[in-house]
Amino acid sequence: MEETISLKEIFEVLKKRMLLIVLLIIGAAGVSAIISFFILTPSYQSSTQFIVNQDTNETSEVSLNQIRSNVEIINTYNDIVTSNRILSQVVDEMNLTISPGALGEKLSLSNSQNSQVVTLTATDFDPEIAAEIANTTVEVFREDLPNLMNVNNVSVLSEAVVSANPTPVNPKPMLNIAIAIVLGGMVGVGLAFLLEYLDNTIKTEQDVESKLELPILGVVSHIDEKDMLTRMGNPATINGNRERGSVNGQRKKTV
Repeated sequence: MEETISLKEIFEVLKKRMLLIVLLIIGAAGVSAIISFFILTPSYQSSTQFIVNQDTNETSEVSLNQIRSNVEIINTYNDIVTSNRILSQVVDEMNLTISPGALGEKLSLSNSQNSQVVTLTATDFDPEIAAEIANTTVEVFREDLPNLMNVNNVSVLSEAVVSANPTPVNPKPMLNIAIAIVLGGMVGVGLAFLLEYLDNTIKTEQDVESKLELPILGVVSHIDEKDMLTRMGNPATINGNRERGSVNGQRKKTV
């Protein structure tokens, strides 16, 4: 026999386990806040831009084919920027204690479709170092490019700068706390229904009918000692009646 649950029963389960759900939400939010504010180290990003244009040795007239060629060669330039040759020079020039491969993981390049402008973004725990890495990488690439491809068609469009109050890109405490609240609520609701499913105790008449499939013949009300004494009268009177009954019994027995 398949068991179904009504919307009313769902709300009753949630109401019954509301304290558990709230505690899990508060706990998840608290743990997320502690991790975000006190454990995770904030990281910062700084970006610089360079533009790929026509070769300065050629005529100053720019044709559509030249622009298209510059856009197509950007992918090659992106590979050169993150190559071991360029990154090794950056590591040496900045006296970094990391390998060129580790430095490459701190860099990302992007450009809009059909755009000659490339954005290089560096990420580091120190905002000033992030800006220095970005600027140094582009400068080393620009200076070494003529040796690699016999062209000098890269110009720095904007350098990376550190703002007065840099904002970390990670972690994002508010976002982490919001996600923790949602996850805590989901876990709380799931745990509430799991506990209700595992609870086999019979508490109401409806539980008898649904679980045991037996009809209800009657209900025995619970009467505590105080109510019993109130209904039967004063305890002293009861004891007196018992004593008189005992005396009468003795008399009858004696007679």
